[in-house]
Amino acid sequence: MKPPTASLHRCGKNYMSSLPPMPPGGNFPIPAESNDPLLAFQCVPAIRPYLAEDTSAAVLIDSAIVYYEIANARTIYLDSGPVSEDELEVSINLDGNTLGTATIPLNATAYEIPFSLQGIQPQTSPYNLSCEATYNSMGQTPQAFSATASLYVLPNPPSGAVTKMDYRSGALLARPATGGSGNFEPVFPIGFYTQFDGHLSTDLSLVDELKAQGFTIIHPVPTFSNMTAFLDVVDRMQEVGLYLMYDMRLTYMNSSSVTEQVNALKHRPNLLLWYTADEPDGTSDPLSATINAYDLIHDLDGYHPVSLVLNCQDYYWTNYTAGADIVMQDTYMIGNNVSFSSEWDTVCTPDYGDCGCDNCVSIPAGDSQAVPPNSTLPPGPVPANSGIGSYFNIADRVSSFKNRLEVMGWQRTKAVWTVPQAFGESQYWTRLPTGEEWVVQSIMGINHGALGVVPWVDPTSDDIKASVSAFAKSLPNITPFLFDAQSALSRTNYVVGGIDVATWTNGLRTLVLAANTNYVNETFSWNEIGRTGVGLTVVFRSGSLETTSDGFTLGPVSSGALVLSG
Repeated sequence: MKPPTASLHRCGKNYMSSLPPMPPGGNFPIPAESNDPLLAFQCVPAIRPYLAEDTSAAVLIDSAIVYYEIANARTIYLDSGPVSEDELEVSINLDGNTLGTATIPLNATAYEIPFSLQGIQPQTSPYNLSCEATYNSMGQTPQAFSATASLYVLPNPPSGAVTKMDYRSGALLARPATGGSGNFEPVFPIGFYTQFDGHLSTDLSLVDELKAQGFTIIHPVPTFSNMTAFLDVVDRMQEVGLYLMYDMRLTYMNSSSVTEQVNALKHRPNLLLWYTADEPDGTSDPLSATINAYDLIHDLDGYHPVSLVLNCQDYYWTNYTAGADIVMQDTYMIGNNVSFSSEWDTVCTPDYGDCGCDNCVSIPAGDSQAVPPNSTLPPGPVPANSGIGSYFNIADRVSSFKNRLEVMGWQRTKAVWTVPQAFGESQYWTRLPTGEEWVVQSIMGINHGALGVVPWVDPTSDDIKASVSAFAKSLPNITPFLFDAQSALSRTNYVVGGIDVATWTNGLRTLVLAANTNYVNETFSWNEIGRTGVGLTVVFRSGSLETTSDGFTLGPVSSGALVLSG
């Protein structure tokens, strides 16, 4: 989070009252519809990167039938029978050699074709995989489709410092942050953007506290005016087993500085990922800035993913997202007026204004149940454009990012994380969220596809810190559903009243993650998801959660994680 700079624009819009509305441009193009079915044939390696020590690998095939022009979608002439009965003959090739073949169904998602890495020499540059598919329709010439993918098989690094991305689920895989021996395991990143100067730099015991509170990462926020103290913090993080998310926001457009920082830190065993741009869309950084930094970092390192956060709802999203493996969103809608700017005394529209939450919408007119108890809204019916931000802004932002990734053909190679609001009483935001409101924000992000939670900012309130800690400590019971390749594909979303729900099913067990966005009690019936309450275990609760054989009731802005067995 950062305020408007000396620029007269935020997300490409004028925001000062002395300036007129101005369409910002840069909108993500809506894919053209097709009257004919299209095959969006895509392939990617299951893991990035593979290492010299790995002996086996796999390619993931997507064969979606769509009716809009997304990446690599081409017309397919289907038989008259059910699509579910149609198949593709697929081969995976490298330098003229066939690595694997399979017969896969149409509309397959992440269909896995294994192959051996024997004979593929490790190198720092990627191999170019060729994926070929043939569809044999009755009475027609066989139709051919193709796609390409980059296969990374890297030398084993001397330090063992590697973070892999599992393209089956979007999870990060890492060895223990302590630098000790161990297998690559999924890591759910949860931990604050944490002020370094004046906070982390002054008290090394804070690292121990954060570990005890259940966090997996720390994201120190520059400046790092005392590098000796910074390295002491990183050393202590490694000792206690916390991963580092390293921030270059102030220097990511300076190639000499990026080179120096990456070379200094890339061998740290607890380095999880790099972070380059902080809201580059908000400040209209050069459109090539993030991809330039990304390419440089991968040339220097290649063993860790790159992340950034976007602030705008829809402003040159493709250009900025191109420069990241992980794109984060920071929709801040608590304690601010999302329709009228208290800072600049203007309305906020798609063409004008800055309310601290770009293009965010108010709760629906008449929806008194979504009004916080500390609201300054006058008595009477809730008007349209009340300025009270809806929690569904978070769901919409994460979902739109996921949808755009699919349109670009990036849905496997890039992941989305969420940045919940953990601050207030400054600028646009008159108050901090409560701890329960913080949890609602986070679950809304996860329910719609976010695979990491990095709140802005620590120091924060004791109430928020306690809620974040409780949620972090519950994650070992939740993340196996999020990161399992099959259950990740089963995520299903529901909205009942003010409750946002997502489910993930793994065999006979189903995770139900629910957040009540209203400030009154809300009830959810098991019938909504076609289940009973048999074998129910509550693995997390925030606020009030009561369960029965028929369903559950959440108190005002309360949340829960429940596992059904059988």
